[in-house]
Amino acid sequence: MDDRRKVFTRHGAATLPADLGEGLAVHLAYAGVDEQPYQVVARFNCGGKQRIITLYLAQIAKGRDGIRDMIELMRIAQKRYGQLYTCTPGK
Repeated sequence: MDDRRKVFTRHGAATLPADLGEGLAVHLAYAGVDEQPYQVVARFNCGGKQRIITLYLAQIAKGRDGIRDMIELMRIAQKRYGQLYTCTPGK
């Protein structure tokens, strides 16, 4: 997480809301065409254990706020993780 924080912060990353745990969302503008420049990572508790989810997207639809969308996708991913592994994200 520390390595990503260093890179993401250099590229103007947004901090995730506290309810999603510790994490950042970023658009890495320098990424090549075949890469996935939209990235979000979160470290959160679920069932008393620390978990990490990272999501990557190649593109966001024009006119959308990519960072906001990535944060909302992380919210969905954590909720689904909790359902699959019978735990409550954030606890």
